Amino acid sequence: MSLKKIYLPERFNYIACFLNLNCNFNCDYCINLFDGLDNKGHLIPGNDWVKALNRLVSRSDLPITLQGGEPSLHPDFNSIINKIHNGQNIDILTNLSFDVEIFAKEVNPSRLKRKAPYASIRASYHPQQINADLFIEKMLYLKKAGFSIGAYGVLHPLIKDHILKTKKKCEQLRIDFRVKEFLGEYRGELSGLYKYEDSVGCKTKRTCKCRTSELIIGPDCNVYRCHHDLYKGFPHIGNLLDPEFDIEDKFRDCDQYGDCNPCDLKVKTNRFQNFGHCSVEIKDVGGEK
Repeated sequence: MSLKKIYLPERFNYIACFLNLNCNFNCDYCINLFDGLDNKGHLIPGNDWVKALNRLVSRSDLPITLQGGEPSLHPDFNSIINKIHNGQNIDILTNLSFDVEIFAKEVNPSRLKRKAPYASIRASYHPQQINADLFIEKMLYLKKAGFSIGAYGVLHPLIKDHILKTKKKCEQLRIDFRVKEFLGEYRGELSGLYKYEDSVGCKTKRTCKCRTSELIIGPDCNVYRCHHDLYKGFPHIGNLLDPEFDIEDKFRDCDQYGDCNPCDLKVKTNRFQNFGHCSVEIKDVGGEK
């Protein structure tokens, strides 16, 4: 039985598809570990992912983004990409640890290419985990194979200089390399620009109402209110494989204000690369929980 279509609200800015929350890298500055990763979920077969994602009716400027963890650790990674219907654009966030030659043989570059101000495959560079020359070699291989690919690095204080040096080297090779601010704590100080005061990294929690502009899908196709709930293993609000599920674009009661995840509340660029966007809208902040 085919599942009914799910239409993305016009104001939605991102579709986050976490194929898994596992990673083969171990970076101490990983944003997924900001306040503990309590929900690694369980992997579901690739065919179930395809069935779930093919329900979505999006727009040409709003792709499904396959991410993690490291999405390529899913055993059906390439198959999922190939079986998502052609009317749906696909992006990938990856650490580029997979075999790029096998990937290029099994995946058509046209499935990961669209008109956008940034690349469809966005590879994160982690100097403590992968050699810069190998990373660049993999980037160039996929670029030569016809894929839309770019790189980015996090400006953590301990690796900032190296990231900027690698960025310059990539640009000389005509590789798009962008940088992201470090989000989280370093030496007791919280880094990052957040829209709402005292929403991140506080010891006290308060009540509020919030709504997201993202569809956040966990490893078992559960849909979550925000990144905080996904990573913390809080109750989900639905499941893409549930025939009755639909998106309710509404404010929801919350009692976790102060312990929000930086990904939800940082001020950043939207999918059009316009700065000033925040994924979650919050109102009616109340007293302590």
